[in-house]
Amino acid sequence: MTQLTAQSSKLKAVEDFMPPERTPFQDFWMVFKGNGMAMAGLIILLIFFALAIMGILSKPTIDSVPKENLPSLGIYLLGTDELGRDIFARMLQGAIVSLSVGFVAVGISIILGVLIGGIAGFYGENMIRIGRYNIMTIDTMIVALIDIQLSFPTFFLILTVVALLPPSIWNIMAIIGITGWVGPARFVRADILSLREQEFILAAKSIGAPDLRIILLHLLPNSIAPVLVSATIGIATAILTESALSFLGFGVPPPNATWGNILSDGKKYIFDAPWLTYIPGITILFTVLAFNLFGEGLRDTLNPKLRN
Repeated sequence: MTQLTAQSSKLKAVEDFMPPERTPFQDFWMVFKGNGMAMAGLIILLIFFALAIMGILSKPTIDSVPKENLPSLGIYLLGTDELGRDIFARMLQGAIVSLSVGFVAVGISIILGVLIGGIAGFYGENMIRIGRYNIMTIDTMIVALIDIQLSFPTFFLILTVVALLPPSIWNIMAIIGITGWVGPARFVRADILSLREQEFILAAKSIGAPDLRIILLHLLPNSIAPVLVSATIGIATAILTESALSFLGFGVPPPNATWGNILSDGKKYIFDAPWLTYIPGITILFTVLAFNLFGEGLRDTLNPKLRN
C-alpha cells in the first residue's frame, strides 16, 4: 500500500510539471499571434467591422450643407463633398456595401468551387458517355472548364456582363461570385485527389459508407484549410472589384454610397478638395491589405509544419 501511494505521488509530481494540454484553437492562436503582420491585418479588419456595424445600427443620414467643409473634430469628422454630403456618413454606408459584396460574392464562389472541385476530385475518373462512346472523364471536363475560365481576363468579363445587366448590388454579388469559383475548385480537387487514397477513406468505403457521407464527413473537413485562405483573399479581391466597378460607373447604383463612387466623385476635385479622394482611396487600400495579410497569416498558421 505504501509503495502504491509513493508511485501515485511521483505520478502527481510529474503531472504538475507537465504543461497543460492545449485545445486546437489555443494551438492555432499561439501560432497566429506570433505573426505580427497577420495580427495587424486582424486589428484593421476588426476596426472596419466595427465601423460597418456602427453604420448598420446608427443608419447615418447624409446631411446636405451649402458648401464643402474641411475634415474637423466638429460636426463633420471627414469633411463634406462638393454637394455638402457628410463623407463620414457615406463612408459608413460604403463599408456596409463593400463588406456585403465581399462576403456574399465569396460565399457564392466557395459553394460553387467546393461543389465542382469535390465532383472533380471524387468522381473524376468516371467517364462521360454519349451513346456507346466514351467522350472524356469528368475530371478532364472540369479541368478544361477551369482552363477556359482562367483564359479570360476576369475583370473585363465582369465589366461586360455588368454593362449588359440592370444596375443592382445583387447582380454584382452574383457575377463576382460566379466568376470566382476557380480558385476554391482547384484547391478542393487537389486535396480530394490526395485524400481519397488515404487509409481512413478506404476503410470507410470498405464498410459500405455512402459517397455523400464520405465527402461531407471525411473529405471536405480535411480540405477546408486552403479554402478558408482562398476565401479570405477572395473577399479582398471582391471588394477591390466592386470598388473598381463603382469608380467606372458600373457598380452599385446611386443613391447608395460605395467607396468606389465616393472616390469617383472626388477625383474631379483632387487639387481643390484632396480629402475627397484620399479618404476612400486609403480606406480601400488598408481594407484590401488587411484581408491579404490576414489570409497570409491564416495560411501560415494552418500549415502543419509551423505547429508546435
